[in-house]
Amino acid sequence: MSYCLATYRCFGEQTDFHKKAQGIAVGLTVGSWTDLPEAKKANMQKHLGQVVSVEIQEASASSPRYADIQIAYPDVNFSLDIPALLVTVFGKLSMDGQIKLIDLHFSERFLSAFSGPKYGIAGIRSQLGVHDRPLLMSIFKSVIGHDMQELASQFKQQALGGVDLIKDDEILFENPLTPIEKRVAACMQAAAEAEAETGQKLLYAVNLTGPTFQLKEQAKKAIDHGANALLFNVLAYGFDTLQALASDPEITIPVAAHPAMAGAMYPSPNYGIGASVLLGKLMRLAGADLVLFPSPYGSVVMPKEENLAIQQVLLTEELAKHYGYQTPQLSANKLKRSLPVPSAGIHPGLTPLILRDFGQDVVVNAGGGIHGHPMGTAAGGRAFRQAIDAVQQGHGLKEYAAQHPELQAAIDAWGLREN
Repeated sequence: MSYCLATYRCFGEQTDFHKKAQGIAVGLTVGSWTDLPEAKKANMQKHLGQVVSVEIQEASASSPRYADIQIAYPDVNFSLDIPALLVTVFGKLSMDGQIKLIDLHFSERFLSAFSGPKYGIAGIRSQLGVHDRPLLMSIFKSVIGHDMQELASQFKQQALGGVDLIKDDEILFENPLTPIEKRVAACMQAAAEAEAETGQKLLYAVNLTGPTFQLKEQAKKAIDHGANALLFNVLAYGFDTLQALASDPEITIPVAAHPAMAGAMYPSPNYGIGASVLLGKLMRLAGADLVLFPSPYGSVVMPKEENLAIQQVLLTEELAKHYGYQTPQLSANKLKRSLPVPSAGIHPGLTPLILRDFGQDVVVNAGGGIHGHPMGTAAGGRAFRQAIDAVQQGHGLKEYAAQHPELQAAIDAWGLREN
């Protein structure tokens, strides 16, 4: 038998958590068990969910009473796709009071249906020719109402600052001023002009939008006009749509997953889906080469432990676990690793914290922290590159800024946090 394992945090001052666990295991699989005749039970046994563990935490001054409940779900019950798994393990259960899905582990059988990221960390670094430092991404700000010339000009200034990736804002949709094919052509021309000056390659993640059943054609249109990366609002369209895009052999460019809508699902301690599942395991499984999520430092703050949990599942070599009857065995994972992109409110003075917490395989991502630089957009990019260089060389930012005016101006504007 092959199982996927779900872990829930269930709250209740008077709840019989062992009874609750049995109710979940039966209710989300065969529906009823004690009322079945013995002959029917023999036929239904392979479909029955199994309670793996119930760990109860009694109430304290800082926490209500809860239990972490693990249920193993037979793979034979659902098709090998993320929507089927999510509906099985958390569909109607998500509406059953204070309960949160905090972890998922996948069987080898389930994992075999997914190819994961097409490029992953190694592939993206290879395309950029950058292997020895964190990457730097900038964001278009602002985008709505600008014509093609204005966008191309803004793009080039970002590129001249030494960024490795530039992404559209997630709210830039198809419009008469900047349709995707013209936007890609104009920005890739600006990228070529900047590369001629800087010698640096970059990826442009163009926002892929439109009706769901037209997305593949929209992506192929972008590629035909020179696109070398895509930005995708995964939670609005669904994990299955991301998987379809990432696994399509004609979509030959990396996909960056944006976390729009995630705040409706992960922040509550009592409801929803844990951040490491929503923005970590499922994004990587579905094929995101880069995954954006709120940083623990900036304007949209996620607790650091959740950040690091996302990073762990994006980078770990062992995502898969195979579950026999209550006997989990670790197995090697074949999926490429996804690049973590902690985002929102990032400025150069936060670079030491980002590199300390996330290491070298991270994308430093900024919008206002580049465009709002007192010396202009290109200087904003250079300030970040200088901050990255300083940290990698073991210098304090204040020390390094004394010889680098762009970094000094950024520190003067936004301050500095090194611990």
